[in-house]
Amino acid sequence: MSEPGYEQARDELVAVVAKLEAGGLSLEDSLILWERGETLAKICDRHLAGARERVETALAAAEADD
Repeated sequence: MSEPGYEQARDELVAVVAKLEAGGLSLEDSLILWERGETLAKICDRHLAGARERVETALAAAEADD
């Protein structure tokens, strides 16, 4: 399975958090959701780091052209 894009991972993470906050889950189900949330958060971090790098590269290139 391929890694979800940022928006998809973010939306799923929001849904995971909402389910955990709502409560009423077994400990096992809560742990499974927590682990999925951790994975999704790391995916979002990777996407954001890549975007940050692209912006920094573009800014550096723009400064070099000045």
